[in-house]
Formats: sequence, C-alpha cells, structure tokens
Amino acid sequence: MQRQALLLALALGLTSTSSTMSQTATAPLDPYLWLEDVQGERALTWVRERNAESVAVLQARPGFEALRTQLREVLDSKEQIPYVARHGDWLYNFWRDADHSRGLWQRTTLAEFRKPQPAWETVIDVDALGKVEGENWVWASATCLGPDYRRCMVALSRGGADATVVREFDTVTKRFVDGGFTLPEAKTQVAWKDADTLYVGTDFGPGSLTDSGYARVIKAWRRGTSLAAAATVFEGETQDVLAYVAVDLTPGFERTEFGRVLDFYNSRGFLLHGQALLPIDKPADAKLAFWREHVLIELRSDWTVGDQTWPRGALLVAKADAYLKGERRFTALFTPTATRSLASYGATRSKLLVDVLDNVASRIEEWTPGRASGESSWTRREMQAPYPGSLSITPLHDPLLKDDPLAEAYFLNVADFLQPDTLQFGITGGTAEDARREVLKSRPAFFDATGMRAEQRFATSQDGTRVPYFVIWPKGANADGSNPTLLYGYGGFEEAMVPWYSGAIGRAWTSQGGVFVLANLRGGGEFGPAWHQAAVKAHKQKSFDDFAAIADDLIAARITSPKHLGIQGGSNGGLLVGAVMLQRPELFSAVVCQVPLLDMQRYHQLLAGASWMAEYGDPDLPEDWAAISRYSPYQNVQQGKTYPKVLFTTSTRDDRVHPGHARKMAAKMLEQGHPLLYWENIEGGHGGAADNGQRAQMMSLEYSFLWQQLGGR
Repeated sequence: MQRQALLLALALGLTSTSSTMSQTATAPLDPYLWLEDVQGERALTWVRERNAESVAVLQARPGFEALRTQLREVLDSKEQIPYVARHGDWLYNFWRDADHSRGLWQRTTLAEFRKPQPAWETVIDVDALGKVEGENWVWASATCLGPDYRRCMVALSRGGADATVVREFDTVTKRFVDGGFTLPEAKTQVAWKDADTLYVGTDFGPGSLTDSGYARVIKAWRRGTSLAAAATVFEGETQDVLAYVAVDLTPGFERTEFGRVLDFYNSRGFLLHGQALLPIDKPADAKLAFWREHVLIELRSDWTVGDQTWPRGALLVAKADAYLKGERRFTALFTPTATRSLASYGATRSKLLVDVLDNVASRIEEWTPGRASGESSWTRREMQAPYPGSLSITPLHDPLLKDDPLAEAYFLNVADFLQPDTLQFGITGGTAEDARREVLKSRPAFFDATGMRAEQRFATSQDGTRVPYFVIWPKGANADGSNPTLLYGYGGFEEAMVPWYSGAIGRAWTSQGGVFVLANLRGGGEFGPAWHQAAVKAHKQKSFDDFAAIADDLIAARITSPKHLGIQGGSNGGLLVGAVMLQRPELFSAVVCQVPLLDMQRYHQLLAGASWMAEYGDPDLPEDWAAISRYSPYQNVQQGKTYPKVLFTTSTRDDRVHPGHARKMAAKMLEQGHPLLYWENIEGGHGGAADNGQRAQMMSLEYSFLWQQLGGR
C-alpha cells in the first residue's frame, strides 16, 4: 500500500533542475523571459534588489523581531512531537531545533519512546555532515532494506531542492559505505531488490527522462558494477509523467511492480513474473495496492463489472490471486456519500484501518477479513476517537518480521484548530478495554486559546454549490466587519484541507486578534473524486468561484470587510490567489502568493509542469487554452486596474514550481505600476525554506505584510 504514496511523492517531488527558455510558437514575445534563467546573474541581481526593498519595508514594522523570535520558538521547540517511522526494532525520527538547524536523523526504541524524555541515538547529524563535506545539505529521505534495516539509501539535497544525491549508509557503523551504491545529484528513485541489487530510476543521460523531467527508465544495478553497466528492466514513454518500481518483500507475498504514470491521475502497472512483465488489469485512473493475499482498488471513476456498478470514491477489496486471474468479485469497504469520502487507509497484520472524512472531519473504521460460507467476508467496527477533528493513523506492523510484537499496533494522531496534537498508541481488535489507547506525546499549547472558537460555515458558489469553510475566531471578536481576516485556500490535486493545530498561526495571527479562515474548495479532496473533478481543466474556474464566494460570505456576515480581508495560498494555491485577486480585486486588501504557478501559458514547459496537465490542461491545445487563458494571472494582469497589494514569495532552489512564475509576474506588475513586494529565498526548495531560521524569517515577512495591509485592533 506504500506504492500510491510513493507515486504521489514522486509526481509532486521529482523535477528537472533545468529551465526551458524557448518561446511557444503561438505566444507573443515575453519581455521577462530572462527571469526564467534561475541562476543567471541578471535575474539574481533583480531578485536581490527586490529582496532588499521588501525586507526594508517589512522588517521596519514595530514588533518584527519579537514576531520572528516567537515563530522561531515554535519551530525550534523541543516539546514538539517527534513523529517516527518504524524500521524493525527501531523508531526513526528526523528532528530540527535551534541547535540542529539542518537536523538529526535519530532513533530510539518503543520502550524509550513511551517515556516523557526518550533517549535518542543520533544516526546522522546533517549539520555536522554538511560542515565536513562543505555542502549545504538538507535531509530528503532514507530507503532501508529489511528485515535488519542496516543498509539504507540516504538522499540529501543541496539547499532543499527536490534533486538529491543518494548514497548507501550503514546504520550500525553510522558511516556511508565505502564503495557502496552512490548516485549523483538527480531526480532519483530507488528500491532494494536484495542486499546486492538496487532498482534505480534516475537521469541516465539523453533520452532517459520524461517530458516532465522524471525517470523514464528503470535499471537493475548490481553491487560492484558501474551504474553505466546496469541493465534496463523497464521503460516508460517520453510523454509519461514517470516510470516507477515498487518492491514488496513480505514473506509469502513477494511482488515487484513496474509501471507508467501516464498523467497525474492515470497509471498502468505490470507485475514481474520470472523474466516476464504481466499487465495488471484495472481502470487507468484507479489506485491499486496489494496487501498480503488481498488487492485493494480505490476508484476515481464509476466502474461497471458485470451488472454491478461501483461508484467513484469507493474502496474495493478482493483476493489478489483470483483478481489477477480475471475474477472480479469484490467487497466494498467504503462507498462515498454526499458528505463522506475516503481519506486514506493502512494495514496492521490482520486488519485494515480506514480513515473517512465526514463533513471534513475524520472517523476511523477497523475492517477485519473473515470466512463465511466459503466466501470472503469482512466485519466493520468504528473506532472510538474524538470528533470532529483531524485523525491520522499509522500502523506499526513490519511485514518482514516473522514474529512481530507490534503486528496489530498503531499510532493515532489527533489534531484540531485550537487543541494541540496528541500522539496515541493503540492495539486493534479485542474488547473495548483492549482497544484503549495510551497518549504518548502531546504538543505544547503555543498560544492561549481561551475564548477562541472554531466553527464550520457554508458559502454558496456561483453555480449554487454549497462550499464549506472553517472560521477560527480570536477572543472577543464580534461580527462587526472590522476583524483582520486571513482566508487560506488550495483547491487542487484532490488534496483535502482539514483542521490542524498551528502554533505559528496562533501566535502570529489569531492570538493577536486576527480571524483565520480555511476554505474547502472544489478541486480538493474533501468530498472525494467528484469534488476534485468538478474543478479541473475546463472547469478550473470553479475553484476560484468557490474562493470568491467564501470571501463574499465573510463580508456579508460581517465577519470582516474588504479593507480587512487578505488571502493566502501556495503552489496551486498561489495560482488560486493570483487568479482571484485579478478577478475580484474589490474583495481584498492583501494577497500572499507563495511559490505560485502564474504563467499558465508556459507552465508545462517549466520544470515539473508537464506532469500537471491532467489538472490544468495543455495550453498548446486551442480548446484547453481557451479556458486557461481566461484565468492565467500572468496573461490577465492589466495596467490601469486597481488590485490589492501582493507579496510574492518563492525560492531560487525550488525545482518543482519554477521561480520564474513569481519573478515574471512581479516584474510585469511593477512595470504596470501595481503596488507589491517580492521576496525570494536563495535556498529552500518548494517549501520555501531549508531550515527553521529561514522558515521563521519567511513567515515573519508574510505576517508583517498582512498586518500592515489589514490593520490591527
């Protein structure tokens, strides 16, 4: 079941580091094309000038240093929950604080983790490693080989980029392996076949990447041989998003799957059988995963099998062997309703744990397979857990261990806007007494929530659709139209915006008298595939309509007024706020546009942009461009119009969404005379910051801008 998470991470995270400087044949000459030259001296000079202007304005605001200190305290707090991943006997964590700005990869045992102050063993000190090697290393990931998990392929990036250097590491000696597997900086994926063989997808040279800049070719690399000698075992097509490999070493259920991600939502998989690759028959847009003897299929479209039609958003299960032989006998573990959707699922040894969103709040269901009258049967039990709020469940079972003491154990994280997270430990099944959970860790309360309240409201979009949103009220606030209000949105890629506890928002905004609003727009995943598909390609405008409808509703309810209303969004959310500020400028007085997509005529030519055409469409096709051209911010900003003041933030090292989007939009708006500020972090990748110091600086600039524009009490 890790394959789909892997694919999403790859589709979002592996990008080309080069910039495409060509101009489309149909586009007029772009006078700011030179700003796409990421490391060009002319472009960087422009960036440094804009940064200096913005820092001078925003750091001059009274209280800036105090705000930055408060935010840094949140980020560096030693009381944060150390979230862990299990590898055999160890629980591994990646940790940053004031003393370790680039972080520690560390580990402990469950017995220690249960203590208030666990004893941690440092495995890699990234700060120290960077100093020794003279590199600005940022932690990326570790891919370890079970069941002993001694050998790991550790990925580190320079400055926070998605491209990484991958090296073999020994967790016993705590050293990189002399003569071990090493891969140069690239957009790399690796999977262990066995102790002496890696499956590798990376930049092998000309022709080895897709149009999106991801691996097109997968090779098997034997220890002791050169990478150039590695044998090709699978190839995708150039127009695919990427080729992938996933290896399941569960004893008795070993499987190796290769596949092609055709676009962001469609894939085609093949199981390795001897030397042959056998196609896996499934709907192209369905997510398929294996769990021991079972196959699980999550539908994005309705699927008719015989006289039965399974609805999009359903989760189906069947016996894997029978399914691969062509049988189509399913049990539906989840079917959606108008208000309920599947968020995620995970497995212990014997049970499936399903996270269901119910009106954008989580419920957990425990499903157990059984036998009845010779046929497979499943029983369902709803876990007792807080509601409403956000729940995320992490099974601890290691399928590679024969006698796993944690085979039915799990962690449950519980969060809400005003209640700090708690991390709980539980065991599935048994009696109600057996199912009780132990609270292991809690986040500190970073702000005083006394008198604050959170509520869910609904706005009516332009086409009559009811769109939910959350309002977090500060203490003493009234609906008098004077509240400084920050409206945050995303609305894309089937990602649900669920409640979370943010010490930064609490300290910098709500505890200072600001109202925070979280939008649940179409294009997201709050109500399953139908909610997402309602706002893709030619219908992308519906996301923007939903966002504007929430702003209208906030003003009509006198929660705020245009003078005091600001909006914020990043990546796809940067496109959202960029489009809406042009379409409905009268609603807002401030816009924070983070690592945004803005030039939608060229987005597919820049870095990972081609991989997102299933979301936005292909601007080279006249029928797609007809829709895109109506909202693309870079093409629609106009001289002489009055727009709210905007702060653009991005990162030079963002090799996912090209910094040229923000650079060019800012340059064009400045030439047209529109007021704006611009800040580009030289490091940071798509997250905008490579460490907590950079993150605190970035957030302090953003909140200072919002308070300057929206006013305080």
